[in-house]
Amino acid sequence: MTSPWHEGEQRLQRSIGVEEALRDVGGVVFRPFLTEQHRAFFPLLPMAVLGSVDEAGDVWATVRAGRPGFLSSPDPQRLDLAIRPEPWDPAEAGLKDGQPAALLGIDLTTRRRNRLNGLVQDRTGQGFSMTIGQSFGNCPKYITLRSPVQPAEETAEPSVRLDRLDERVLRMITGADTFFVASYAEGSDGRRQVDVSHRGGPAGFVKITPDGTLIVPDYSGNRYFNTLGNFAVNPRAGLVFVDFATGDLLQMTGSVEIDLDSPTIAELPGAERLWRFHPEKIVHRPGGLPLRWR
Repeated sequence: MTSPWHEGEQRLQRSIGVEEALRDVGGVVFRPFLTEQHRAFFPLLPMAVLGSVDEAGDVWATVRAGRPGFLSSPDPQRLDLAIRPEPWDPAEAGLKDGQPAALLGIDLTTRRRNRLNGLVQDRTGQGFSMTIGQSFGNCPKYITLRSPVQPAEETAEPSVRLDRLDERVLRMITGADTFFVASYAEGSDGRRQVDVSHRGGPAGFVKITPDGTLIVPDYSGNRYFNTLGNFAVNPRAGLVFVDFATGDLLQMTGSVEIDLDSPTIAELPGAERLWRFHPEKIVHRPGGLPLRWR
C-alpha cells in the first residue's frame, strides 16, 4: 500500500517515534470518498471552513455560512457548496475551477468534525462542487462547545486591509479559544494538497510577541501532523479568527517556524511543541460571518 503520508508528515512523526506505528494507519483513515455518515453530516451544518491558495502562492483560511443544506453530497465523490462568490474574502481567489482546496465541516454544538480536500469544479455565481481527494474524521478534542444565537444579524461591512495588528484585532487573538489554519504541500507530481484544520485551547492560548509574531502551542493529538507536516515542507499558513459574538473575521497569511525544543514550550501549559506565525497580509472583515454564537 502506498503511504498517504508525505515527507513533512513523516519527519514530524519520526521526531516522536510514531512513524512506524502510523505507516499503515493512513491507508485506513484517509478515504477517497465521503462515507454515508459524513454525507449525512454536512447538510446539517450552518457553516464550513475553507482553505485555498491564491495566484501568488499565499494560503488563506475562511469561514462561509448558509442555511443548513447549503452543503450536500449527491454522490460519495462530491460535495456541493451553495455559496456565492464573496468579493471581500481573500480566500475567494483560490476557489476557481480546477484549483485545489480544503474544507472542514465542524458542528460547534456537538463538536463533530470532518475534513476533506480535493479540487474545485463547476464554479458558478451560485456555488461550486469539490471532488474528493481525501476525507477523514477528527476527534472532538479542544473544540469549545457553543450555542447559536438566532436570528443572526446581517452586519457585513467592507473588508479592511491592515499593515499591522491593531488593537481591535489584537483583542480578537488574545481572547480567542478557537481559530482555523490552512496549509498546503506540493507532491512529487507537482500537485498541491491543501488542508484546513481547527485549533483550540483555553482563551488566550495564542500569545503575541511585541513584533506581532503569534506563538501557537501544539497540544497532544492524533499525531498525524497534517498541518505541521505541511509546514515542514512549505512554511506558509493562512489563519482565520472568528469573533463569535459579532461575526467579525480576521484573516491572515504569512510564514511559519516550527519549534520542537524551545524553552518557551514549558511556558505554555500542555504544549508538546509550538509554532510561530509571522503575519504578512492581514484582512479584517467586520461582520463577515452572518452567524452569532454564545
